[in-house]
Amino acid sequence: MLKITQLLLTSLTICIASTMYAQDLPVASIKKSIETFKENARGPYKKIEWFCKDGTQREARDPCPDDIGGGVQHASYSDDLIALGKKHHLYVADILANTDKELFWDVANDHSRIKQYQLARYLGSVDDGWVQRKSQFYRGAVQSEDEEAWGIDFYEWLLRSDTRLRQNYYLLRQTLRDIPHDGDSNIAQRMRSESKILAEDYPKFMDARIKIHGKPSVSDIQMVQEFRTKHKGNLSDKLKSQFDALEKTMAAFYAPINFKELQAQVNQVSVKNELTERITSFLANSERDASPEILVPEIADILCLIRQEIETLDRGSDKLTMLDLSNELEDILLIKTQEWKPETLKSLLYKIQTLGYAATGTGLIEMNEWAAVEPYLIADSYHNDKSVAQLNDFLATSRGLVEWSASQVKANYQEIVDIYAQFEPKAYGFIDDRVRSSVALDLGESVSTLGAFIAKHSGLENKVMDIDGQSSVRGLNPGYAYGELVVIEGSPEGVEVDTEKIYVFEKPPSDLKPVAGIMTVSEGNLVSHVQLLARNLGIPNAALSQENLQDLSKYSGKNVFYAVSNKGSVIIKGEDDITDEERELFTKKQRSTSQVTVPVEKIQLDKKDIINMRDLDASASGKLVGPKAANLGQLKKMFPDQVVEGLVIPFGIFKDHMDQKMASYDGSYWEFLNNAFAKAEDMKTSGASSKEIETFQLEELKRLRDAINVMTLKPSFVNSLRADFQKVFKSPIGKTPVFLRSDTNMEDLEEFTGAGLNLTLFNILDEDKILKGIKDVWASPYTERSFKWRQQYLSNPENVFPSILIIPSVDVDYSGVMITKGINQGTDEDLTIAFSRGAGGAVDGQAAETRLVTTTGSRLLSPARQADYIRLPATGGVKKNIATFDKQILNEKNINDIRAIAQSIRTRLPEMTGSTYDGAYDVELGFENDKLWLFQIRPFVENKTAKTSEYLESISPVINEDFLITLDAPIN
Repeated sequence: MLKITQLLLTSLTICIASTMYAQDLPVASIKKSIETFKENARGPYKKIEWFCKDGTQREARDPCPDDIGGGVQHASYSDDLIALGKKHHLYVADILANTDKELFWDVANDHSRIKQYQLARYLGSVDDGWVQRKSQFYRGAVQSEDEEAWGIDFYEWLLRSDTRLRQNYYLLRQTLRDIPHDGDSNIAQRMRSESKILAEDYPKFMDARIKIHGKPSVSDIQMVQEFRTKHKGNLSDKLKSQFDALEKTMAAFYAPINFKELQAQVNQVSVKNELTERITSFLANSERDASPEILVPEIADILCLIRQEIETLDRGSDKLTMLDLSNELEDILLIKTQEWKPETLKSLLYKIQTLGYAATGTGLIEMNEWAAVEPYLIADSYHNDKSVAQLNDFLATSRGLVEWSASQVKANYQEIVDIYAQFEPKAYGFIDDRVRSSVALDLGESVSTLGAFIAKHSGLENKVMDIDGQSSVRGLNPGYAYGELVVIEGSPEGVEVDTEKIYVFEKPPSDLKPVAGIMTVSEGNLVSHVQLLARNLGIPNAALSQENLQDLSKYSGKNVFYAVSNKGSVIIKGEDDITDEERELFTKKQRSTSQVTVPVEKIQLDKKDIINMRDLDASASGKLVGPKAANLGQLKKMFPDQVVEGLVIPFGIFKDHMDQKMASYDGSYWEFLNNAFAKAEDMKTSGASSKEIETFQLEELKRLRDAINVMTLKPSFVNSLRADFQKVFKSPIGKTPVFLRSDTNMEDLEEFTGAGLNLTLFNILDEDKILKGIKDVWASPYTERSFKWRQQYLSNPENVFPSILIIPSVDVDYSGVMITKGINQGTDEDLTIAFSRGAGGAVDGQAAETRLVTTTGSRLLSPARQADYIRLPATGGVKKNIATFDKQILNEKNINDIRAIAQSIRTRLPEMTGSTYDGAYDVELGFENDKLWLFQIRPFVENKTAKTSEYLESISPVINEDFLITLDAPIN
C-alpha cells in the first residue's frame, strides 16, 4: 500500500488590508480607461497649465509671477487619471515635476508609486507609448528639463538617508535607469524593446530577437545588418525606420568604453577618499588592458566596493554620482562577460564566482548573503582536481545565487506586476526584462554550462522533453505520474486544479488541491506547503528555471509521463515515448489500495467539557482531541516557559452540537452528514459517474457548512468558555487575542496526516468573532479542498471529528518550521529550518530564510524574499509590514537555541511518552524578543514507498561521488 503521510503544517490564508492591495479592482472599467487614454490625442492629460510654487495653477498663457517663486509648465491630469489614483492607488502616467517626493517614494505602499512609474515606462517602450500612444506627441505635456531637474532633486533628497540606501539598494539602482536625471541611461532596455517590437511587426526577425534578449553580444550588430540586407525587399518604410533606430541603439550600447568619460564622473565627487582613489586606479589600469577575463573581475570588485563604501560620502549628489557610475560599470560588465569564454573547468568556476560577486555589487544578492555563500564558491581552492561531490556542491550553491537574484527582482516588483497584469497583460514581461538586463543572465548561462559538464561526467542527466538548459531542472522528491501537463504562467490564484494532472507553477497556490505531479520555479522554501506535500504523499516534485517553464509551455495540454528518481534526475516524456514498463505502473494502481481508515474506536465523545491544555499529553491524541492539542500539551509539560497556555474544545463538544436538530432538515446535523454519504454510496451502486457523485457530495457538504455556520451554540458551552478564559488566560473573553486552530482526528495517522486542510484563525479578539470562529472551524472539514484530499486517501471521510485548540497570540518577530533532519542535503543528525518575518509565513509557502543547521555550523540554503509580513497587534487582527533584506532573520543565539530545543525534543519526548518512534519531528516555533516559543510538533514521516520503488531505483543513475575531475578539463 502506498504510504500516505503528512500533508503539511497549518496552511494559513490571511487577508491583509492596505491602501492598494486589499481591494478588488474594477478591471473592465480600468481597461476602458486605458484604451481611452491610448486613443486620445491628449492621452491621460487634460490641458497644459502652469503649476506655481505657491500651489496655485494658471492657464498656459498666464505664467507664474516671479514674486511667488515662479513655477513649471506641463499637462494637468484628466479626471479619469486622477480617479485611478484616488480610488485605486494606480498611477499610470505620472509627471514628475511638481510631484511630492514623499508621496512618490510611497513607503506606506512598499514604494508602489515609483515602481508603477518604472512599469509604465516599460509598457510605453514595448507598446508604442502605451497610455501615451498619441499624447507622446502632445507638445508641452512633459518638459524633459523639468523632469530631469526634479529627478536630481528627488535623489539628492532620497540619498541623504543611509538607511534608505542600505535597505533598498537594488530598487534604488533600478529606479535610476527610469527616472530622468542624467539623460537617457537605459539603453539596454531600449535595445530589447526595439527588437521585440520589430519581431512582432516582422515575425521573421524572431530568432534574432531571441538572440538579442538571451545572449547579447557585439556581433548582434552585424547579425541585424545582415538580416536587414537579406530581407530588404520585404521591408516597409516603417520597418526600415525601426531597423535604423535599433542599429543606432545597438551602436550606442556596444560603443567602446570611454574611460576618460568615466573618470570625469569620478572627478565630480566633491571629496577624494579611498573609494574614489580605488576607482581612479581601476580606470587607469583597465584602459591599458580591457580583456574580459581581467576586466570583469575588476568591475565586480568595484561594484561591491561602491556598495560597501558609498556611505562614506555625505552628500546626496556624490552618492547619486556613484550609483550612476555603478550602473554604467554594470552595463560594461554585461557586454564584457559575454566576451569571456572559459575553456577549462577552472576558468568556468572562476567566472561563476566572479559573476556571483558582481550580482552582490548590483544589489541582486545582499551583502550578508554573499558572506554566507562565499566560502563555498572560492574557485582558487580547487587545486588540481576535485570530486563530483565537491563540484555538485559548487553547482548547488551557484545555482542558488541565480535563483536568489531572480527572486530579488520578483520580491521588489511581482506584486505591482500582478496588479497591472489584470488590465494590461504586457506587464508580465517587465520582470523578465529586468532579469535579462542584469548579471543574472550570464550567471545563469554559466551555471547551466557547469551543470551540463557535471552531468556529462557523473551520469546524472535529465530527459525533459527537448527543452534547453536541462541542467537547471532538479528533482526534489521522488515519484512518478502520468497525466496532462498544465503550465501556469503568472499568478496561479483562481486556477482550478485537477487531481489527475501534472502542474508547472511559477509559484503554487496557497490552497493547493490534490494533483498528480508538481514542478515549481526555484526550490524556495523547503518546508513550504507544496514541498512537504509532495514529499509526504509521494508526489513527484522538481524545481526548474523560468526559462524551463517557458520552454515547457508548448507541451501544456498534452499527456506526459513524469518521474523524479531517488537521485534527483527528472524525466518528462510524451505519450508516444512511454515504455510498456512505465504504462504498467499506472495499470497496477487501484484506488482502493491507496486508501486508509480513520480509527474511531478510541474516540471518547462523552467528554463534553472544555479542557485545560495543561491536563493533556500525547496519549490524548485521537481520543479526546486531535494531535495539535495533545502534543502541545505534552510540550507544555516538557518546556513550560516556552509554550503558551491553552484551552481545548474536545471532539465531544463538536459531536454534542452536531446532534442538535438541523434547520430545514428533518434530523440532526450528524444524521444529515451520514445520510449524504449513504446516498453517495447508493449512487455508486446504481452506476453513477464519479463526477456526478462528487458534485452531489460537494453540494450536500456546502449545505451542511452553511448550516453549521449559523448553528446556535449551547448556552452552557458559551458560559463555560467565558469562565475558562478567565481562569486560564487571566482575562475575560474578548480581552486576549487568540488563535483558533482546527485539530482533527484524521491528522498524524500512520499513513495519512491531513494537517493544513482545515481552518486556523489568526489573532481573534472580540467574543462574537471567537464564537463565530468556533463554528467556522467546525465547518472547515467540509470545504471542497479538505473533502477532496480526505476522499482521495481515506475510506471513511465522514468520521472526521474536529477539536479546537485555543491559544493566546504571540506577536513573534519571526516564526518558522524546524525539521529534525536534513532535507535533500545533510544527514539525519542535522536540522532543516525555515523562518519568515512575522507570523505564519514559512508554513504558508513564503520564500523563507532556509538553513541547514549542523552541530557546529549553519549553512544558508536560501534567503527570505517575501516583501511583506504580518504582526499581531493586541487589538486583534493583523498588521501588514514591509520587509527589507539587508539583514538576515536568525541570529547566532536563535540558532543555538534551536539546536538545544531540537536535542531536548529528540531525547526527552520519546522518554516521556513511551514512544518507540525514532524518526524526525516537524516543529512550528517562533521568536519574540529572542525568546523561543513552541507552537506545534508532530512526526515528520516521508513516503518510503516512493523511495524504495523498483522503477525509481532503476532510473536512478549510479554516481561515483568520489570520482575526480581535473580542473584543466575542457568545457566543450
